[in-house]
Amino acid sequence: MSEFRIEKDFLGEKSLPAAALYGIHSARAAGNFQISGRTVNPSLIHAYGAVKLACALTNFETGHLDEAKFRAIELACRKMQEGELDRHIIVDALQGGAGTSTNMNVNEVIANCSIITLGGKPGDYSIVHPIDHVNMHQSTNDTYPTALHVAAMLDIRILEKNIVRLLEALQRKEKEFADVVKIGRTEMMDAVLVTLGKNFSAFAEAVGRDRWRIYKCEERLKVVNLGGTAVGTGLAAPRKYIFKVVENLRKIVGLSLARAENLYEATQNQDAIAETSGILRAFAVNLTKMCNDLRLMGSGPDSGFCEIFLPALQAGSSIMPGKVNPVVPEAVLQASSLVLSNDVAIASACGAGNLELNHMMPLIADKLLENIQILANSARILSDLCIDGIVANREECRSQILSSTAALTSLLSKIPYSKLSEISVEMKKSGKNLREIVLERKLLSADEFDEMISPEAVTRLGSE
Repeated sequence: MSEFRIEKDFLGEKSLPAAALYGIHSARAAGNFQISGRTVNPSLIHAYGAVKLACALTNFETGHLDEAKFRAIELACRKMQEGELDRHIIVDALQGGAGTSTNMNVNEVIANCSIITLGGKPGDYSIVHPIDHVNMHQSTNDTYPTALHVAAMLDIRILEKNIVRLLEALQRKEKEFADVVKIGRTEMMDAVLVTLGKNFSAFAEAVGRDRWRIYKCEERLKVVNLGGTAVGTGLAAPRKYIFKVVENLRKIVGLSLARAENLYEATQNQDAIAETSGILRAFAVNLTKMCNDLRLMGSGPDSGFCEIFLPALQAGSSIMPGKVNPVVPEAVLQASSLVLSNDVAIASACGAGNLELNHMMPLIADKLLENIQILANSARILSDLCIDGIVANREECRSQILSSTAALTSLLSKIPYSKLSEISVEMKKSGKNLREIVLERKLLSADEFDEMISPEAVTRLGSE
């Protein structure tokens, strides 16, 4: 048995491994686009399997595909949908042709997998043809964007679950630290008293908004252009097929998909992707703020803020003994920076389409799915490996509030501003803490002082 087979296209012939499930189009593309060193995102491949299944099912139901071919194609599509065929998608993630190389790679793999099921050998396209059968009534220009929308919606559901996980971890810490009074800072300087619980309530509130915004992304992505073929006019596709294919896809993937009312418009414009990317960027912005704050609050442990103890996960230095770094917040900060830069690439690519098509779809797909996936992973590790294990340094927080001028503002309702200003000078000169000076001057009783810097007092909305 030969180790190779010869395939032909209108450009000529090419030798391929005899058992390869990909074909000549995939091989040419793999040679042409050696750019990123990465293959197509697996989520896009799996979604493409679902799209091809919906198309095959619709063609079968409308009498354009016989049952034997359909059943073989169906089995291959299911395998692709489940990730069993990932290794056979060999084209680079970044490619010319608006995703045609990915579509053809998918067509060839499904066709050859189907051929084997029907008892043939890979490359015998008289049994199942990549274009005539697998790609029947389709174009890259409607299947690729649809597969991207499906992949993004499914991955966003994972992201949303991990955001909820993070949100709940923050809310638990909000309650746990509600009684820990600490220094609040503005412009990095001591300002007023707050509670550690309030810090985490602010994190939780922001993440809660992110959860809602990201949940609503499904509304932005559910409209697809499947059935529009080349430019959205449905060229060469039967009307029955066009009106049924999205309904079949909806059932296969369990998503609330809808066929675009204007398939022509939906084929060329990618503003829904740009909007979704912007919402993901907002989450990355909030993660950046939160992780920077966690690093500051946990800094030290001997010479920094040291208000909290972050979980010690690994040695922090190859030369400094005993050093432990805030590695999870640092990793999430890097992920967030990547999301921000990817968003710029996505926005640029979404606006770069010309006339009836956006030729930048491979870049859009690669960066959008990367952003969703790294944000999902970031939310998970931040909640599980960092937030859940944070411990308050109650003694240090108490010591800081008594030695800081930030506590002075809490006493304004009982002690005049001028006297508090005198006390701030005395604190610096004498080295005594605020409580000692106030009690010595008999400006407040011990109970009155403690009540005015209590968690209830410093978080009360208004002074009375």
